[in-house]
Amino acid sequence: MKDLKVAKVEPFVLTCKLDEPFYFSQFEYLERKICIVKITLNDGTIGWGEGYGPGSLVKAGIYHLAQIVIGRDPLQIENIWQDMFRFSYDYSRKGILLSALSAIDIALWDIKGKILEQPVSVLLGGRKRESAKVYATGLYFTNGSNQVEKLQKEAKLYKESGFEAIKMKIGLGIDTDITNIRAVRKAIGDDLGLMMDANHAFSLCEARQLMERAYEFNITWFEEPVVNEDYEGYAELRRLGKIPIAGGECESLKYGALEMISKKCVDIFQPDTCACGGITELKKIMAIAQAFNINLTPHNWGTGIATAANLQIVSNIDVSPTRLVFNEPLLEFDCSSNRIRDELLIKNFTPVNGRLTIPADYGLGIEVFEEKLEVFLVEA
Repeated sequence: MKDLKVAKVEPFVLTCKLDEPFYFSQFEYLERKICIVKITLNDGTIGWGEGYGPGSLVKAGIYHLAQIVIGRDPLQIENIWQDMFRFSYDYSRKGILLSALSAIDIALWDIKGKILEQPVSVLLGGRKRESAKVYATGLYFTNGSNQVEKLQKEAKLYKESGFEAIKMKIGLGIDTDITNIRAVRKAIGDDLGLMMDANHAFSLCEARQLMERAYEFNITWFEEPVVNEDYEGYAELRRLGKIPIAGGECESLKYGALEMISKKCVDIFQPDTCACGGITELKKIMAIAQAFNINLTPHNWGTGIATAANLQIVSNIDVSPTRLVFNEPLLEFDCSSNRIRDELLIKNFTPVNGRLTIPADYGLGIEVFEEKLEVFLVEA
């Protein structure tokens, strides 16, 4: 094998304005802004990664960590990961630098798969499935009147597109949320899964009230009901047993996963590959979840690079409990407005009957349409 070294680490901040802004319980989106990274070896091999969070800040983090990566053997991923983590440990065990680390890590796994001529899922231990069941994330709020009718129309489109489960946003107040939940359930019927995501908008008292009132609508899970740090609140809601509890996209590293899972906070854990420490760390989080018999459903928000990384992970995930006929792991599929997601890859990810084929090509199994970088690039 050639003496391969990392030659370049290039972050790109991409943005697109939204024709119609949308909002959720925390803030409004006027644009989509995402940082991706391109790593190039001395032989020209390229890997792509993505970091979750404010694009300009992730970019700065990637530049900060690049000095640890350039000149290194790209196959020594865990050693590189440890050096990057140690380099930022004193001031960034969570947050943006961890998103930057995650982006670099994903790109190195893409490269490793290309060098060894295997998809990432095989390098993680093996492919347990060739396609993934995805649920539609959408049903955000928009300005103007007829909000309920808009939500019903959007929900019907997801059903007609073949999704078997959809996730809606809540967190505008209990009465408003119940009105919206009732309307969406009426629009899609009783045979589709329906999740509700508060994005940590409620107090424990409010979350209990909402859970009691939403129970009749057969909710698949209640996501991020309270702030991430309220582990006792999470655990209390889970003990009520009315609706399964999901969360974890705001957790970082195996340490955060262990904290939330060991305290029995959630029925479904939702790590973000582009923020929790990348594929290297997520493999360890998978082992923790398996030890506690908790299933993973990765948080997935960004471009097709993030989706590709998560598909490779889903291909390798074990599902608890083990049995001959078992439930599949779910993967989130963001259906909100995002031209970057829709146009960045040469072959875009498009669900068919609520499923995505997991790429079997080397690495992440994707090709980036590099000409599109100029279309969306706002910062060199």
